[in-house]
Amino acid sequence: MVSRNMSASVAVYRSIYTEDRFKQAYGSEEDAGGGSLRLRERLAGRCRCSRHACLHLLRERVPVFSWLPRYRLKKWILGDTVAGLTVGILHIPQGMAFALLTSVAPIFGLYTSFFPVVLYMFFGTGRHVSTGTFAVVSLMTGSVVEQLVPTPLEMNSSSSEAAEFEAQRIGVASAVALLSGIIMLCMFGLQLGFLSTYLSEPIVKAFTSAAAFHVTISQLQSMLGLRLPRHTGTFSLFKTLASVMENLPHTNLAELLISLVCLALLVPVKEINMRFRQRLRTPIPVEILTVIIATGVAYAFSLDSTYNIEIVGHIPAGFPKPRMPALHTFPDIAGDTVAITFVGYAVSVSLAMIYADKHGYSIHPNQLSGFFTSLVVLIVLLLIGPLFYFLPKAVLACINVTSLRQMFLQFRDLPELWRISKIDFMVWVVTWLSVVVLNVDLGLAIGVVFSMMTVICRTQRAGCSVLGRASNTEIYRPLENHNKCYEVPGVKILNYNGPIYYGNRSFFREEMSRLLGLTPEKIRSRKKARKALEKREREATVNTVERGIANTSFSSENEFFKSETSDSDVQAVLIDCSSVIFVDVAGARLFTQMCTECETVGVHVYLANCNESVLKILTSSGLMNYMNPQHIFVTVHDAMMYIQQQKEKPPENTTTVWGKKLFLNLVVLHRILQNLLLEGRSEKSLW
Repeated sequence: MVSRNMSASVAVYRSIYTEDRFKQAYGSEEDAGGGSLRLRERLAGRCRCSRHACLHLLRERVPVFSWLPRYRLKKWILGDTVAGLTVGILHIPQGMAFALLTSVAPIFGLYTSFFPVVLYMFFGTGRHVSTGTFAVVSLMTGSVVEQLVPTPLEMNSSSSEAAEFEAQRIGVASAVALLSGIIMLCMFGLQLGFLSTYLSEPIVKAFTSAAAFHVTISQLQSMLGLRLPRHTGTFSLFKTLASVMENLPHTNLAELLISLVCLALLVPVKEINMRFRQRLRTPIPVEILTVIIATGVAYAFSLDSTYNIEIVGHIPAGFPKPRMPALHTFPDIAGDTVAITFVGYAVSVSLAMIYADKHGYSIHPNQLSGFFTSLVVLIVLLLIGPLFYFLPKAVLACINVTSLRQMFLQFRDLPELWRISKIDFMVWVVTWLSVVVLNVDLGLAIGVVFSMMTVICRTQRAGCSVLGRASNTEIYRPLENHNKCYEVPGVKILNYNGPIYYGNRSFFREEMSRLLGLTPEKIRSRKKARKALEKREREATVNTVERGIANTSFSSENEFFKSETSDSDVQAVLIDCSSVIFVDVAGARLFTQMCTECETVGVHVYLANCNESVLKILTSSGLMNYMNPQHIFVTVHDAMMYIQQQKEKPPENTTTVWGKKLFLNLVVLHRILQNLLLEGRSEKSLW
């Protein structure tokens, strides 16, 4: 086809394609039963058991069988050994420190740093991820523990009552861990891992940054040597801060001095590790060095008895006897555990994806560094653990606070986030304020809901733009952003940038009516004009029959509307559906209603760039009963060429007009002859 208009000429060496014609030329030749046949074949293939399928399933579910045979011992063992030892040394102080956030004894932080690493070595799929304790998850778990087993104000630490109290807390914490594991297994079985994607990057960053404030405030009492109950629930951060400020006069100066010295050592060395991480083969293990030095000083000067410093206390060697978690607490911890599960899963997957993208691999293979990490933690559990008896808890609190440095620095991303997307900026701010002001789990829920509301609002208020054509091209772009594109006279090309569903159908209707000028008054006037036209045609037919003369003044409806509209009015509307990702039943019905209204006022409707699902829903809803199926085109340019060809068709010639008049006269003559024949019969009967 060749398109020509007032300012451009573009040659396209192919036919104009409607959707039906394109499917006939390039569509699938399979019969209607082919889809169900392929479905049966796929299901049969998945259910078929074979040796190859079993090996594939085993390697997919237990990745160690996939990467271990390909492990390059000589090339990778040294790097994995160094990495494993480094991470293992880091796990020891952080595991003990994060146990304080969970409101359990520090030894359980070491257990948590051992077993998950071993399991991840066999089942994990990230080369640079070492599972273990995590500050935010530990804080959320600790909130659940404190709610169900609150700390009594006075309790003898050497009594059997203290042992029972600690056992109750461990039972609740292990119940949270067990229920979280069950939820993850259910997510795995139902393939619900995609739900974690609703925790967008602004939500995760704002959540972790706000949770860092909760962790810091919760550690103030240990850094200051205050013995205060832990607050939970809404406004817990402000309650804890008010309690600390109220008890500042009771600060233990020795523990405050220890905290200041630890911070003065930890912060600069961590900054050095961060700035010179490219030059340092392994980071300086400042946490474990601080733990060793602080333990030695506290032991040498008997700081626990002399200055009443709170120390870690007894750390048993080896592993405890297995005990059942507090299963009866499942109904009470279910809601909080769901939030803990999603946060833990989303954060771990996000970190794994970041390192996978950075180092150019997908999250499938694993390395052997977890073995050395677990080996380091195992040595501590079996041999070295009891030596940390005199470790001050203030040191662990300082390790907790300094480990959150990167979370606090996430505020630096806000200016760039504001520049890129103001909506994501608002999601970040709302999530951060909700977590800080209310609570960790409730704030996270509010952040997710607010983020989803922004998505809904963006789909509800999707913009509808008028497209214009770039000269000498078949390219159509919005006129508001491309002032050199021109609009074809008499044709309005509309592009709606979003789905059409029950939530935004009223807005879509308003935008379409505004751009097309389809006011209710105009529709009513055109309906009246149509009724008047039909009445005049009936009267004209009766008059011509009675007089024997064919009056063709208003012989067609199109001629009537042409007389009522000027060349500047919209005579055709083309809807570019390339950005319409889906349409529901309400949207399809609205499409049908808009089509009938446009036809009422003499505006023909055309569609282009419809995806398969949208076109299927529109067709199934009965739109083709009100619209010509040949008005649905593959591209905008195909539709425009068809419309232009229709506009450029020459008017009916004299022969055609004469033929129409002759036909009407013959009809009239036939009617007259019938009347004469009837009159002759009646006279004959009278005679």
